[in-house]
Amino acid sequence: MSYDKLSIKSWSEADRPREKMAKRGAHSLTNSELLAIIIGSGNTTQSAVELSKQILASCGHKLSSLSQLSIQELLTFKGIGQAKAISILAALELSRRKSKEIQHEKPIITSSMQAYDWMKHDLEGLDHEQFWVLFLNQANKIIQSYQISKGGITATVVDPKIIFNQALLVKATGLILFHNHPSGTVKPSKSDIELTQKIKKGANILEITLLDHLIIGQNSYFSFADEQKL
Repeated sequence: MSYDKLSIKSWSEADRPREKMAKRGAHSLTNSELLAIIIGSGNTTQSAVELSKQILASCGHKLSSLSQLSIQELLTFKGIGQAKAISILAALELSRRKSKEIQHEKPIITSSMQAYDWMKHDLEGLDHEQFWVLFLNQANKIIQSYQISKGGITATVVDPKIIFNQALLVKATGLILFHNHPSGTVKPSKSDIELTQKIKKGANILEITLLDHLIIGQNSYFSFADEQKL
C-alpha cells in the first residue's frame, strides 16, 4: 500500500495532526493539517491530510480563495459531504470574524497599512469588485465601514452621492476609499484615477478630507496617498 493511502491512525504519533497540535500547539501545523482536523477523515484512497492538500491546491493554497467556495463546490471533492463542507466554511467564517472583531474602541488609522489590514478580509479573494468607504472622525478614528456597491469581474458602479450622503449622516470628517481587483493586480485604471479625483473634489466642497484610496489585490495593495496620486 502506498504512503498516501495510509490512514492517519497508521502514521507515527508525531505526524498525526491532532496529536501534533496537542503537543506543539496550533501554530506548528500546516494549513492542510489544520484543515484535516476540521474534516476529520479522508476517502478510500486519501487520508484527511492528503484530501486537504488537494482542496487547498485547487484554491492556489490560499485560504481567502477557499473561503469563497460554495458548499456545492466543496461537495465535488471525494470524501467531502455536506456536513464537512459546512464545517470548513464555518471555521473560515469564524476566522474572518475574529480578524474583524472590535474590542473596546475602533482604531485610529495613521497609515495605509493599517487601513489595508482593517479591510483586507472583506475584499481579498473575491471574484467580483466591491467598493467600500471608511468614514473617520477628526482624530482619524473609524466611525464606520460601509459598502457602497458590488459588481462584476472588472468593475462596479460607484455613485459619489451615496458616499457623501452617508458621510454627512455619520458626521465624518475623513474618508478612505477601497475597492478590489479580482485579477490580483493593484495598478489603478484610468477610471480609478478619474473617480478618485471626482470624489476628492466633492469631498473638498463639503470640507471632508479624502485621506486615501486603496486598491486591494491578493496579499497586496496600492495606496493613492503613498504614491502621491491624490
